[in-house]
Amino acid sequence: MAWSKLKQHLESFLCPALYGRVEYLSTSYRYLPDKAGLCYIAVDKKNVLNMSDTLIRWYQTELEIKNDSDIQIPINNEEIEAVRKDTKGSVPEERLKVIARSRKISEYAKELLSAQSSLSKSNFIVVANRFLSISIEESIESNDILLNILALVDRRVGKKRILNMTEKMKLKHPIVQYFFELRLSTL
Repeated sequence: MAWSKLKQHLESFLCPALYGRVEYLSTSYRYLPDKAGLCYIAVDKKNVLNMSDTLIRWYQTELEIKNDSDIQIPINNEEIEAVRKDTKGSVPEERLKVIARSRKISEYAKELLSAQSSLSKSNFIVVANRFLSISIEESIESNDILLNILALVDRRVGKKRILNMTEKMKLKHPIVQYFFELRLSTL
């Protein structure tokens, strides 16, 4: 699908409160075939998500994610019980929580880094086409950053669903959290 047609389709799904605020933009270089061009999402005329760099924090290593104090990783009793079972009950109770949190943040860090690494112009077009062909539920539940963003600004996601996502969004990439906060501000 041509970029202009794809852009029209994506903008037709924007929630009414974000129409005109969120824009999908693309640049190409006709006479420089070795230069890929850029694809980005702008909010209020500011480039927020450039497929190569962004104003939102990007993580370079797993250790940066683990040491980020802004990341809140909730753990539940099943995860603590799994650690207790793995250690055969030889670890003190307060240490079980630390181990469970460490395991969970390691998984989270790996997911974040793999999601970040796939952002490029060609990937944006592929993901946008995929977004238009799958259900909104699949887009929301996906681990793909772009699918999450496109779903969050979609008019098919209502107020009740947005409000019920608050806990899930704590485990998403900072750029997804940014778009979640943007959508919350429109309610």
